[in-house]
Amino acid sequence: MSYSKQHLSEAAEIVSNLDPALCEKAVELLAAVRARGGRLFILGVGGSAANASHAVNDFRKLTGIESYAPTDNVSELTARTNDDGWRSVFAEWLKGSRLSEKDAVLVLSVGGGSLEKNVSPNLITALQLAKLRGSAVLGIVGRDGGYTAQVADVAIVIPTVNAANITPHTEAFQAVVWHLWISHPTLKIGETKWESMK
Repeated sequence: MSYSKQHLSEAAEIVSNLDPALCEKAVELLAAVRARGGRLFILGVGGSAANASHAVNDFRKLTGIESYAPTDNVSELTARTNDDGWRSVFAEWLKGSRLSEKDAVLVLSVGGGSLEKNVSPNLITALQLAKLRGSAVLGIVGRDGGYTAQVADVAIVIPTVNAANITPHTEAFQAVVWHLWISHPTLKIGETKWESMK
């Protein structure tokens, strides 16, 4: 089998193992955030940071949910990292944004954070703050979902079908899942360009 066929076969297997009921639960949670005038803060690092930026656009434009990603402001991100350290960078940004019980935090991450392995401690401290403030927590994560899956109200864990491809599949399927959410009739209020053209 060619690698291309293998990769696409793995993707098909992942699709067949995603839980539609969890996706529906996430949509209901996001609709409730919008209804109460809450905001959505999307956290990610590396490729997931780029996904967070894309997702912010989609949630703002297509669902009318006020959304932000701290990684979109490189000046503040690097100042906080330089002055205070990587561990606290997202939590302090969320404090500055007055994170509250009306809001939600969405984590996009391959591992979801691990206290034991000191991986993505910035996500963990942000989630600890979110839980303390009573904010809703969602995640689209890979592998076992790490800390995010442990504390999230809804965590979509992208199934591992090949241990050698956890990162590419997780980052690709983050987009599949959030595009499902923003296309869902419960959330979608804006038209996408190509679908609106006759």
